[in-house]
Amino acid sequence: MTTDDSTALRASRSTEVTRLERVVVRFAGDSGDGMQLTGDRFTSEAAAFGNDLATLPNFPAEIRAPQGTLPGVSSFQLHFADYDILTPGDRPDVLVAMNPAALKSNIGDVPRGGTVIVNTDEFTSRNLTKVGYESDPLSDESLEPYTVHHVAMSTLTKGALESTGLGKKDAERAKNMFALGLLSWMYHRPTEGTERFLREKFAGKPVLAEANVLAFRAGWNYGETTESFATTYEVAPASLPSGTYRQITGNLALAYGILAAGQQSELPVMFGSYPITPASDVLHEISKHKNFGVTTFQAEDEIASIGAALGASYGGALGVTSTSGPGVALKSETVGFGVMTELPLIVIDVQRGGPSTGLPTKTEQADLLQAMHGRNGESPVPIVAPASPGDCFDAALEAARIALTYRTPVFLLSDGAIANGSEPWLIPNVETLPDLRVNFATEPNATDGSGEFWPYVRDTETLAREWALPGTPDLQHRIGGLEKQDGAGNISYDPDNHERMVRLRQAKIDGITVPEATVDDPTGDASVLALGWGSTYGPIGAACRRVRAAGLPIAQVHLRHLNPLPANLGEILAAYDRVVLPEMNLGQLAQLLRARYLVDIISHTKVAGQPFKAEELADTFTDIITSSNGKEGHL
Repeated sequence: MTTDDSTALRASRSTEVTRLERVVVRFAGDSGDGMQLTGDRFTSEAAAFGNDLATLPNFPAEIRAPQGTLPGVSSFQLHFADYDILTPGDRPDVLVAMNPAALKSNIGDVPRGGTVIVNTDEFTSRNLTKVGYESDPLSDESLEPYTVHHVAMSTLTKGALESTGLGKKDAERAKNMFALGLLSWMYHRPTEGTERFLREKFAGKPVLAEANVLAFRAGWNYGETTESFATTYEVAPASLPSGTYRQITGNLALAYGILAAGQQSELPVMFGSYPITPASDVLHEISKHKNFGVTTFQAEDEIASIGAALGASYGGALGVTSTSGPGVALKSETVGFGVMTELPLIVIDVQRGGPSTGLPTKTEQADLLQAMHGRNGESPVPIVAPASPGDCFDAALEAARIALTYRTPVFLLSDGAIANGSEPWLIPNVETLPDLRVNFATEPNATDGSGEFWPYVRDTETLAREWALPGTPDLQHRIGGLEKQDGAGNISYDPDNHERMVRLRQAKIDGITVPEATVDDPTGDASVLALGWGSTYGPIGAACRRVRAAGLPIAQVHLRHLNPLPANLGEILAAYDRVVLPEMNLGQLAQLLRARYLVDIISHTKVAGQPFKAEELADTFTDIITSSNGKEGHL
């Protein structure tokens, strides 16, 4: 097959075609096998075809774990369907295992009857022993519950690339593209985009570009010509709201949201950051878009990065910083400084497993109490949490609205599952984006007739202080970390003034206008409410669908604003007999809600570094609904 006919790979031999509503595929291999790239390309094919999708990348924290070992396994799971879906799927229908370690790490998640495709070339005695296999699972009976396809991917890839002149080792590296080609054939995925991507990615190395394209085609042709695969599958495009879509990850959506906030506020954006997993991609992406009036600063440490961002806000910019939990610990003093100086600042926290260095590449949502209380003194800040990768765009705009309107630092709590996961995103019409423009102070405002500018004179509605650009004639002023005199802003140690200022800062945050919480209760007669925040939205929503399909009523509420909470939340919580709150922590929001509303929240927690599965939450919800007194549901 020549380059000219590479855009029309289509099945020609007679195979049975099975139509499916949904499929979950997991690619797994060594951290050097390119599983993330393979999964991303298969995801792009599904997106181009029009499926709804959700992904779950999972990779080691080490740059290069020992080859062929269990700690070195990297995987990428994709759930694609012909209807709207909410999660990357609980269990893979198809597992592609590139070596024994990948098989051993993932086979427990494959349901009975699932399909397993293995690269037989890697199942050597040495590799089997390395991961603790006492016998070869490809020849004993351990894989009997599954449909197993033995494919010598390494050998077939090297054979396909003999004409390129690459050495055997370099040729073998393209075996991930062989696997991608085979799966593309199995599921009738479009191939043009992948071939174009490979030629662009390796444009400076045409031999490698051609090798990867040939390996991709070899995998597709293997499925077409071998008798091992008698069935192919089709998953029709999903019926989604009309518009233009693109595949997007949470970190990419955060970057675009910050860029949009700069445009909608007509302010320069100063993005000060220090690289940290899993937040670094936000910095990487924003640094590509200086044409939008963005300055990016990769600082020498976390403290410098937030200091630069807050300093830019003092100068009239929208200051933004990004990090994860360990970085928040270092930034906390400057966040408190932002609370005292009452300057707009967005602090993006892409949460990961902790404490300390913890689990850098695994997900958790255990920084809520840190964001709420992790500073000295009474130091209140608003907290916004996106629910999905695409929702990160809107959450960034909302964080900017609050920061600019109320002159305050704002925490935006994403997490690893959202940051690295992807989904189709309906690109919004620019005309629908919020107007974030601000009015800077232009005239002296002292209430004592002195003709001076007082930096702590407040708006009567929002309680936000006036924001004056340094250098504005007649508006000389000074702000800092010491307590300020109400109005005038002079340093003050007066007890009554401190009491008044502490309460004013708290009242400003309490008075932030946020949308009311909405209840999804289709039947209107549910007695149990499933409550969530952040990335638990997908698993909770999918679990509620399962429960309702089984004939049981359940209501769902998902919170974006965690401080302040929606004004109607207390009324909603009181309307249900039982409220269950799944969290990827040990019950942090549950603790806050119990204290605030005196409601006996049923806390269901998980801190495994992995998202909830819909099936486990559905079982939990079902137990609570069907229990006679609800005690069985206190997990």
